[in-house]
Amino acid sequence: MRVLRGEGPVLRIGHRGAAALAPENTIPALRAAVELGVDLVEFDVVKGREGQLVLAHSAAHLPLGGPSLDDALGYLAEAGVGAHVDLKESGFEAEVARALQRHEMVARSLVSSLDWSSLRDLRAHEPSVAIGISYPEDRYGVGRRRALAPLVSAGLFAMQRVLPRLVLRWLAHAGASAAVLHHALVTPAVVRSCHSRGAAVWAWTVNDAEVATRLADWGADAIITDDPRILRGRST
Repeated sequence: MRVLRGEGPVLRIGHRGAAALAPENTIPALRAAVELGVDLVEFDVVKGREGQLVLAHSAAHLPLGGPSLDDALGYLAEAGVGAHVDLKESGFEAEVARALQRHEMVARSLVSSLDWSSLRDLRAHEPSVAIGISYPEDRYGVGRRRALAPLVSAGLFAMQRVLPRLVLRWLAHAGASAAVLHHALVTPAVVRSCHSRGAAVWAWTVNDAEVATRLADWGADAIITDDPRILRGRST
């Protein structure tokens, strides 16, 4: 799995399929991203009501009739597109590893999580899969609330200053090959720090073409977006 862009173009990743174009974490959303020529499709995985692994942002809001992990991997395997599997819970790492193996997607997937131990457990079941440590968690959408913007901005500024040092520790603890960061935390210093250890920087969720261009110019390796149309023209 290529997680670093090297001398090539930034990796283009559809977020929750292509959440701006179809209901998130559904096969139509995955299809919309694939049709726009993404390199990978990101989607969220939780344990469903009957114990099956399904696509959903949280177990508290499971859609009726939503696709399973097998459905998603099967579709992407047939389409020849990579998978960015974001684990929203822990405890089913062995099942994820088996699903990747079953669909022959290990070499074309990155699995991310906020939970370092979950990533280490996954690697115990499939040592060759690429993994990424995610940061931060924003379960309640605080970053999108205008009234809290000054507080959020102050917190982001403080975090930007220390993140180049912290991220190296996180990558080492998780055994990760990529830092999957909110785009507001991605700076040239963070990119340099990660690249100095051979780790990639994947930025989420970028829905502004100018922001995407700036991050790519700084050396970010992947742009994760709800609307892959903003990344058109970045294949060369």
